[in-house]
Amino acid sequence: MSGRVGDLSAEQAASLTQFRDRIADVLLELPAQHDRYLLRWLRARSFNVAKAEVMIRKHADFRRTMQVDGIVSDWTPPEVIVRYVSGGACGHDKEGSPVWYDVAGPLDPKGLLMSASKRDFLRTKIRDMEMLQRQCRAQSRQLGVNVESITLIYDCEGLGLKHMWRPAIETYGEILTMFEDNYPEALKRVFLIKAPKVFPVVYNLIKNFLCEDTRRKIIVLGSNWQEVLRAHVDAEQLPAAYGGTRTDPDGDPRCRTMINYGGTVPRSYYIRNTVKVQYDNVVTVSRGAVLQLEYDVSAPGSLLRCQFASDGGDIGFGVSLRRRKTAAVLDVVPAQRCNAHLVPEDNVVACPEVGVYVLSFDNTYSVLRSKRVSYTVEVLPPAP
Repeated sequence: MSGRVGDLSAEQAASLTQFRDRIADVLLELPAQHDRYLLRWLRARSFNVAKAEVMIRKHADFRRTMQVDGIVSDWTPPEVIVRYVSGGACGHDKEGSPVWYDVAGPLDPKGLLMSASKRDFLRTKIRDMEMLQRQCRAQSRQLGVNVESITLIYDCEGLGLKHMWRPAIETYGEILTMFEDNYPEALKRVFLIKAPKVFPVVYNLIKNFLCEDTRRKIIVLGSNWQEVLRAHVDAEQLPAAYGGTRTDPDGDPRCRTMINYGGTVPRSYYIRNTVKVQYDNVVTVSRGAVLQLEYDVSAPGSLLRCQFASDGGDIGFGVSLRRRKTAAVLDVVPAQRCNAHLVPEDNVVACPEVGVYVLSFDNTYSVLRSKRVSYTVEVLPPAP
C-alpha cells in the first residue's frame, strides 16, 4: 500500500485515526487538516505515529516562531535577496505540479551572506515554499486531482569553488534541514542538469543534510537532459532556454520575469562595510562553552532586542524563558548558528509573559576557537 488516500492498509488507516486524535490540540494551527496532508507526515516517519507526532508538533512551533502564516502577505525579503538570489517558479509539469528552477552558476554566496542575515535567507526560502504550496492547492482545485509536490530543476552550469565557501555550505545545509523537517513529501523529483566535474565534491558536502528518500529523488541527467525534461514538462510550459518553447512576452527564452538569474552582489550592499554598530558590551565565549545572559521582564508584552556581532567565526544564538513560579524553562527562539561574523544580527523577541529571559551565545560546536561577541540588549516596555 502506498500510504495515500484510497490506498491505505488497515494498519495505516488505524495509524491515521490515532495520529489525528493525538494532535487534535494543534490541528487548527496547521495549514491543512485533511487526510492527505496528515498522511504526508506519517509517510515521512514510516507510519510511526509517535515519531510523526513529534515531527508535526515541532512544525507547529516552527510556524509560530518564524511567523509562517503571514510570511507571504506581510513580509518582503531585503532588496539584495530579491535582486541577487537566483531561481524561481515557471510552469507546471505534465502532472500539474509547479516547476521550480535553481540556477547555481550566477549565485554569489559570499556577497549575499555579507549583505543579509542568515535568518533573512531562511525566511526567504520559507516564503518560496509557502508560495509553492499555495500553487499546489490551486492546481488541485483547478485540475480536480491531488497536487502536493513540486518538480525541481537544478541548473549546475557554472558551479565552482566559490559555491564551496564554508559559511555558504553551512547555510545551505540549514535550509535543506529546514525543508526536510517542515515540508515532508513536498518534493517529487530533482533533475540536475549541466553538472560540472566539481559537482560530486559539492554533493558530498551537502548530502548528509538529506534523508535517504530525498536522495533517491535526485536524478543527474547527461547530454540528453533537454529530451528528458520534455518527457516530464510539456514544451509550452518549459522555457526555451531549457529545451521548450516558452518565452517571456518580450521573447526572452530564459523567462527572466519568472526566473531570477542573480549575479555578483555589488559591494555597496555589504553590511559589514557600510554599517558601523556601536555595542555596549564585549565578551569572549570560550571554545566549547555557552555564555548565558539573564534579563528580568516584569511587564507582559515587552520586547527584548538583542543586537550582536561576532569575531573569529559564527556563533549560536537562542532565547529561553525561565518562569519564576515553576522554574520551568521554555524555548522562545530555538538556538541556531548565526553568521554574525559576516553580518551583524538584530533580533527583536516578543515577551508575552513575565519571567527571566535567558539569551545564550553558544560556542559548544567549536573545539578550537574562542569567539568575541559584541552586543547590546534592551528590554523595551509594551506599547501603551
